[in-house]
Amino acid sequence: MKSERFELGLKKRKETLGAEYVDKNLAKADSFNLPFQEAMTEWCWGFGWGDDTIDPKTRSMMNLTMIAALGKMEEWELHLKGAIKNGVSVEEIRSILHVIAIYCGVPQGVECFRIARGVLTEQGLL
Repeated sequence: MKSERFELGLKKRKETLGAEYVDKNLAKADSFNLPFQEAMTEWCWGFGWGDDTIDPKTRSMMNLTMIAALGKMEEWELHLKGAIKNGVSVEEIRSILHVIAIYCGVPQGVECFRIARGVLTEQGLL
């Protein structure tokens, strides 16, 4: 039986990343990485995203900057899609990208703009 925090995390994870993506990742988990998937769902999504002190839109905006700073671009793209689901506008994304370029460096800003353009175009927002 899963904990309440896991169930909350699963709900928050699906709300932001989409049920199809989350279900696919959990379905392909095996004995090697299933414990990590469960712990990440409980800790990151249940404990972190389950705290309503910061609303999902703001949390998404924070995540975009932090993940960009880490240079984890596959995760950045995933969280950009989640940020859009959480109500972050194209104008806000542009402003976030400006901050990323200032604090993380222009090459990182260029990479984020490239990925953002693809995602925004794919979603019919550009």
